[in-house]
Amino acid sequence: MNRKIWGGILATLIIIILAAPGRALPGGEEEAAVKKVIEEAYVRGVHIDRDVPAMRSGFHPEFNMLILKDDNIVTYPIDKWVESVEKSKKDHPQPPAHKITYKFPWVDVTGNAAVAKIEIYRDDRHIYTDYMSLYKFPEGWKIVNKIYHGHMKK
Repeated sequence: MNRKIWGGILATLIIIILAAPGRALPGGEEEAAVKKVIEEAYVRGVHIDRDVPAMRSGFHPEFNMLILKDDNIVTYPIDKWVESVEKSKKDHPQPPAHKITYKFPWVDVTGNAAVAKIEIYRDDRHIYTDYMSLYKFPEGWKIVNKIYHGHMKK
């Protein structure tokens, strides 16, 4: 077989795999909904606006951030995180002076579960790579878990 035929077969197989039942197509509505929740609750709610109601609407009440500290896992529940955002906004009421940008290298949705990789930049300096897990509830997608890597020098 020539290259054109093999290329066509390969393209067809990729489309079949991506369109398999329970798998959202890239750029689909579910992927967009997942990105929107992360953008509003996390990027804007935590990093840009420090907007507690936005955080509460996008994070599940049972959310935990898992932090690797001295080879141990430390959990950071949403209520503690919200308190720290509220304190930050109270202590420094002016919006942050730095510019926050972000990228989604990938989002994967299967049925009512999703994972996303998000890169956060402060003044064009990469500060966090986050991996978030989400579930879809009757009211929509909610962030249920996060792990991350901090790129900042301490």
